[in-house]
Amino acid sequence: MDFTYSTEQEQLREAFARWLEHEYDFAARRAIIHGAGVSDAAWQGLSELGLLALAVPEEAGGLGGNLFDLGLVMQEAGRALLIEPYWATISAAWLLQQAGGQQAVLQRIAQGEVKCALAWQERAARHDLQHIACRVDVSDEGFVLDGEKTVVIHGAQADYLIVSARSNGAPHDEDGVSLFLVPAHTPGLSRREYRTLDGMRAADILFEQVSLPPSALLGQAGGGWALLQGGADFARLLLCAEAFGAMRALFDATLEYVKTRQQFGAPIGKFQALQHRLADMYMQLEQAHSIYLLACAQAPQASGAARARLVSAAKARIGQAARFIGQQAVQLHGGIGVTDELQAAHWFKRLSMIEISLGDTDWHLARFAASSAQEA
Repeated sequence: MDFTYSTEQEQLREAFARWLEHEYDFAARRAIIHGAGVSDAAWQGLSELGLLALAVPEEAGGLGGNLFDLGLVMQEAGRALLIEPYWATISAAWLLQQAGGQQAVLQRIAQGEVKCALAWQERAARHDLQHIACRVDVSDEGFVLDGEKTVVIHGAQADYLIVSARSNGAPHDEDGVSLFLVPAHTPGLSRREYRTLDGMRAADILFEQVSLPPSALLGQAGGGWALLQGGADFARLLLCAEAFGAMRALFDATLEYVKTRQQFGAPIGKFQALQHRLADMYMQLEQAHSIYLLACAQAPQASGAARARLVSAAKARIGQAARFIGQQAVQLHGGIGVTDELQAAHWFKRLSMIEISLGDTDWHLARFAASSAQEA
């Protein structure tokens, strides 16, 4: 299987990398974190580069990019520690495309007019998106939504939320799950925003008798679990791509540091013990990249247990690599490795958050084992 990127894909990567270098360097990012949390100018820049249209099909005015195209963008986003709501918005675009019937919103995403967030997680669910206590009832006008979603990344900055809710059954049942596209300023919806460890913005969102029209429903009423699973796996692979970009950047920065940091009259990179550590980091990086590419190549054509096995294998392996590379990098940087002024510390924080997003390593190892048994 040939995993070589095409000339057009490399040009896309280089164009985005140049923009990040000039418009979104470490100092600019820190200013955004300590300010509004996101940048309208950066969002406009992403739109002008065509990176939002990339996630939208051509029939809705987009560029119809595939998973490898979006993965390349996410790798550069990870390298530059982009904190704009790009991941959530393109994940939402993929899900809207799969659900069908949301052409107007997809067109607005392609034009950079709206941002989206994924309101899937609930309190005490412990990574299980099937744990849904949020309720939806049928009304004369459509639906009425009640419940709470937690740690919604960029939930306070989003114009639209994709919300999972249950019309019947217990919190872990597959039947009775529905997905809705909810405008963020709908009456009855309130948001409590906060900053996460890695500088991202998240929000807990409360729905109190939120009335929704029939057009807000994505897919089939009560049959949305498969759609939710597919969307979550797509979003997980994008996180894997971002993690690989961050790991690559952290490894490069660490390698450069040990070449210049002097101790006992020589660069510390001359010492064999540290060279062994760097070799182990590089091996982890390459293994993570290989399993990510394999999942990207095969997961889009797979479904059910087969897709779950591929995606969880990638997420678990990349989670292990992210922890190893992050911890080794901090140690090799010595006392400055965790200071706020050093970019390496921020890569480590972002990798730590990716590792626990949409299922941590242990959760995905368990899912991999369960799906493998189901396939056998």
